[in-house]
Amino acid sequence: MDRPQPRPAIAAMPRYVPGARGSAERLPPIKLSSNENPYPPLPSVAQAIGAQGQLAHLYPDMFAVELHERIGAFLGLPAASVAVGGGSVAALQHVLQAYAGPGDEVIFAWRSFEAYPILTQITGATPVQVPLGQDGRHDLDAMAGAITDATRVIVLCSPNNPTGPALRSAEVEAFLARVPSRVLVGLDEAYVEFVRDPDVVDGRAALDRHRNLLIARTFSKAYGLAGLRVGYVAGDPELIAPVRSCVTPFSVSAPAQAAAIASLDAQDELLERVELVVAERERVVPALAELGWDVPEPQGNFVWLAAGERTAQIAGALADLEPAVLVRPFAGEGMRVSIGTPEQNDALLAALGSIR
Repeated sequence: MDRPQPRPAIAAMPRYVPGARGSAERLPPIKLSSNENPYPPLPSVAQAIGAQGQLAHLYPDMFAVELHERIGAFLGLPAASVAVGGGSVAALQHVLQAYAGPGDEVIFAWRSFEAYPILTQITGATPVQVPLGQDGRHDLDAMAGAITDATRVIVLCSPNNPTGPALRSAEVEAFLARVPSRVLVGLDEAYVEFVRDPDVVDGRAALDRHRNLLIARTFSKAYGLAGLRVGYVAGDPELIAPVRSCVTPFSVSAPAQAAAIASLDAQDELLERVELVVAERERVVPALAELGWDVPEPQGNFVWLAAGERTAQIAGALADLEPAVLVRPFAGEGMRVSIGTPEQNDALLAALGSIR
């Protein structure tokens, strides 16, 4: 029977796999599969979200004017340098929609954020995946060598999701010096608030030196607003203007806009919670080493366990526990494990110790 057929690129593209959520028929799981902040929104942020509930019958500000202004002020940039979207992944999608299409190439490291090949193929462009180095880090020399006349966008992920290491400033500067000025470089800094290595690239500072650079950030991770979907890209206003043209109207809800603004107001209090996660990361990594895991240097709110062919077996065994310990497996490669509360992390370590 004849029926409408999707574009070949859409039919063939990989599907995004969300973190496991567990079964309603069992005890609530220890969910370390989605890189969520283990702590709820601050009271002041929750109050701002609740206040918007009485206005749910009205459309939000389509242009998110106040939010653009507040993010711009936070970054020390004009509002025209910012484009918000439904999470940084949506903002990155709008970047690719604006700058890449059929016949173009988009370069990114692999394995990296699994949305990159999906977003690329949605635009009709060709994804060019450059393998990571042995230490889970971007191979920037190989990425520079992959640039062709068809390259339109390069996406860097720092810290890299799912392996954890972040890019250092010197190597990024050397890389950008090799990138033609006609090529747009997007630096995905979704986990930047968790970075503690002083040598890691500061995307905001790099914007002042490179007009073909954009940064992407989110309120989902450090700010604990994953369920509200709000993120942004920032850079030269001339680069941002086409991105804004691609943003879906009303895609950032009024509660999300209010929550993001309230979170910026509560920056100091919020970053205290980030420190709790970082402290747990510093505690968990040596404990994993004692269990025999060689963890790449983590700079996000997660760690990478290179389990190889045992990935599915170990992740399955963790999920079969009561309560289940849920991680994010990548078949044949390894598991990404979010840093949770001290109690959640203790449960993870005990579970790994019992099955390894």
